[in-house]
Amino acid sequence: MLSEDDSVASEKARWYAVQVASGCEKRVKATLEQRVQTLDAANRILQVEIPETPIVKLKKDGSRQSAEEKVFPGYVLVRMILDDDAWQIVRNTPHVINFVGAEQKRPYGRGRGHVKPMPLSPGEVSRIFKRAQEQKPTVKIDLAEGDQILVLSGPFKDFEGTVIEVSPERSKLKALLSIFGRDTPVELEFNQVQKQN
Repeated sequence: MLSEDDSVASEKARWYAVQVASGCEKRVKATLEQRVQTLDAANRILQVEIPETPIVKLKKDGSRQSAEEKVFPGYVLVRMILDDDAWQIVRNTPHVINFVGAEQKRPYGRGRGHVKPMPLSPGEVSRIFKRAQEQKPTVKIDLAEGDQILVLSGPFKDFEGTVIEVSPERSKLKALLSIFGRDTPVELEFNQVQKQN
């Protein structure tokens, strides 16, 4: 059960977006959560999240692998009560670049000013997490227009062709296959093809 202090802290806490080094989101989350425990700041920094959506990656052998894809690569969301100590803990975490907010210009000299962290609105937060939860898994494949493919199954098995269109949301692609000496556009499922080198 939450103590009275915890429930008050929970009501005052807001979500902030923090820009981090690309590819370091999980490392920043783990390090920040560890720092919160070590520096006894759990009453000010309540939650660290990386919104992700499910995806399905197709491997070269045609097998499927479930994975997660970040909704906002390069960003971590932190639910916290913003004060100087909490700001310092987040800001001085390795691989953190800065809070997302309004830049305040320096009154003199050149260079970047201080960034004033701006909390995300409750609508933005619910939209971000709702999008991450409701998203159906999309299929990712390493194919683009112009790539050479080999058809692995179906009526066009063992035909070679050139990709002319990729539709990841439908898990399909269109390719030009040479059928009876003519280039013919054919729609294929991602799992029916293999990329040629």
